[in-house]
Amino acid sequence: MNQVLLATNSKETPVKKIALTLVAVSALGLAACQGGSDANTSSGNETADAINQANSDLANAQEVADNALDTAANLTEQAGAAIENATEATGDAIENATK
Repeated sequence: MNQVLLATNSKETPVKKIALTLVAVSALGLAACQGGSDANTSSGNETADAINQANSDLANAQEVADNALDTAANLTEQAGAAIENATEATGDAIENATK
């Protein structure tokens, strides 16, 4: 189960870094295009669309990571319950065998 957690956490950080880098580069691009021409407006719109898409992708990646963590937690809980049941059954079997 730890492998799932480690794999999920290691992928989450690069996604955030990529999104933040895209936002920073986009902000610089917008700052450089302060002319007001159609080309600048079009570039600004494309940059805004890219930022919105990056934010959407980041939100989706976080949701996938959250779902994976929830699944891992549920599986861990189920495994613990199965171990508890097996231990109890073993104890009962030993008790019955020694009577």
